[in-house]
Amino acid sequence: MRTARRYLAREIYRSCFVVIVALLGLFTFFALVDDLDNVGDKLTLTALFYMQALALPTRLYDLLPIGLLIGAILALAGLAQRNELTILRVSGVSGMRLMVTLWIITIPAVLGATLLSEYVTPMAEVKSGEASLQFRGKAGGGRFESGYWFKEPTTDRGMRIINVGELHASGRVSNVKLYEFAAGQRLRFAATAKSGRFEDGQMVLEGVTNHQVAKGADNALKDGNAPKGPLLELSQSPEQAFDTSLTADRLLARVLTPERMSITTLIDYIDYLKDNNLSAERQVVALWRKMAYPFTLIVMMTIAAPIAFMQTRKGGVGAKVFIGILLGVGFFMLNQLALNVGMLSGWPSWLTALGPNVCALLMGLGALISMEYRQDLARIFKRRKPGDAVTA
Repeated sequence: MRTARRYLAREIYRSCFVVIVALLGLFTFFALVDDLDNVGDKLTLTALFYMQALALPTRLYDLLPIGLLIGAILALAGLAQRNELTILRVSGVSGMRLMVTLWIITIPAVLGATLLSEYVTPMAEVKSGEASLQFRGKAGGGRFESGYWFKEPTTDRGMRIINVGELHASGRVSNVKLYEFAAGQRLRFAATAKSGRFEDGQMVLEGVTNHQVAKGADNALKDGNAPKGPLLELSQSPEQAFDTSLTADRLLARVLTPERMSITTLIDYIDYLKDNNLSAERQVVALWRKMAYPFTLIVMMTIAAPIAFMQTRKGGVGAKVFIGILLGVGFFMLNQLALNVGMLSGWPSWLTALGPNVCALLMGLGALISMEYRQDLARIFKRRKPGDAVTA
């Protein structure tokens, strides 16, 4: 069985490699053609190729399940047409044992997908966001026209709001605005800085202009008398440090969509959002989906097995590939639908992430079992004809 497993693995991975390369080339070509209209003085053709290269890991992450499904169908259908699967079955290998073998073959793909998800894709996304900001003048990740906004509590039960105009992949920031509010949302301090960095739980701002609001400034004109002292004091400092719960990793996490973060970064960002009474529902769902992603590859192999085992006389491979593509696209759409409906309906995060995978796994196993025992099931559910009734 070890020899058969190696042979099956070689055939499946060779077919999956060809399919994934073809899908990557196709989607990259479409994206490249779509962006050609934006080529100009700032976005050169070389910069466009660079940005498309940075998008390859993310594109691979999205296409890997469908590529594995189509590649496995092609490989297994080819083996079935050459009667090699029939030889395995005749030698005593049951359908479920063959399914377990296919699951074992999927383990290297699961490990590679985990490495891609945890390290390669987040780094590529950060670089892609930085390149988009440099060449296009805009970036994703929830960036407004005014930059990125963060909120955190202060030690005296107040609130601090931080606005970062530009965020760099190195963790440095520039064009920073900081607002501090006392209890009751009374503004007491504001500062602007040209740049900043993070060191040991502090945000060190450089080129700072401070705006200190005097106590009682909000009530200064209530009695109709002019205030005795200044209501706002301005001062400048070359460098100033503030205690903060923000870190460079949490800032960079804001650039990424939740599905593109690593699991460790996502967990840390969820803790930050919850500590600051911010909504983390989207991130929690993304965390469950990240953890379910390796399981999705096993589900794709489970779906591919019964499709490839189907006996078709004419146009077998083409029909199976077509069915596989329909199932892959349908599964992708079901995943997205479950995400949106689950968030709108308030479903549990684990159900939103695992529901489509579990349903697809059960359907694949059910189809395989029905094919394995179809003769026994046909005898059980076969209806007797009226003319076949046994007379006494």
